[in-house]
Amino acid sequence: MDRLTSLRVFREVVESGSFVAAAERLSMSPPMASKHVAQLEKSLGARLLHRSSRHLSLTEAGQAWYQQSGRALDLIDAAEAAIGSKNEAPRGQLRVSAPVWCATPRFADVLAGFRARYPEVLVDMHLENRKVDLAADGYDLALRATQEPSPALIARPLCKLQFHLVATPACIARSGLPASPADLAKLDAIVPSYVNLEGFALKGPGGRQAPLRLQPVMKSDDTNLTLHAVRAGIGLSFLPEWLVDDDLAQGRLLRLVPDYAVPPVTLFAVYTSRQYMAPKLRSFIDFVSAQLGGAQAPPP
Repeated sequence: MDRLTSLRVFREVVESGSFVAAAERLSMSPPMASKHVAQLEKSLGARLLHRSSRHLSLTEAGQAWYQQSGRALDLIDAAEAAIGSKNEAPRGQLRVSAPVWCATPRFADVLAGFRARYPEVLVDMHLENRKVDLAADGYDLALRATQEPSPALIARPLCKLQFHLVATPACIARSGLPASPADLAKLDAIVPSYVNLEGFALKGPGGRQAPLRLQPVMKSDDTNLTLHAVRAGIGLSFLPEWLVDDDLAQGRLLRLVPDYAVPPVTLFAVYTSRQYMAPKLRSFIDFVSAQLGGAQAPPP
């Protein structure tokens, strides 16, 4: 009798709670399912299940075998899925959560490139400055900028990202150019309501550190609105380079205390599990990583 099939039958019996349900799931007869478990017990020399007319329960040996054999089956299933996915074209809808500041020409170009290479994948982008629950909210993937990704998720680094303290020349003229990090509190500030800036430190020459202290006159949970408010001269803010590089290059915005900066954060692709990773998800992560991280794009 096939040992691998017996392992799968045993797991289905435990998880479904009956031989009849397990047999139905595996498209075999209940007597055959019972025979597989009996053969497994015989080969192990131990009873795995307590059986009665109405109830099944694991013995101590059965509990240990269920846990250990389950891990082995997961590894086998993952290997089979990985091999099978290489021959399967990426297709279907991919739900992605990303920060609002991904709404930039640069990221749109990445999406356009992905669309050209994988036309059968429908990317469903949701831009929001909150940490979504991937499983509960039905997302395949989230892009998150952080220095410490959640240990409960699989996190693949995509690229480094720098944030800048910026303001318009007119805003700076009202209060004067800050000479040091301590002078930043003299300017009006627009701060993100989704990030706690307390504890942020600016790193300067020689490794010197200075606390980031701002005087908020406005809060916002939308990074693009914050950028428009900065451009309108309301105050300074702390914004990602993707949003402000063009304004800095054209002189519409100026960097404040440029000798000091917050250490760059990493943009991660986070997802729930490496097992049964769909081709649409794998191809998207590989492509975005290559485009943003500067690596060679994987072949289609």
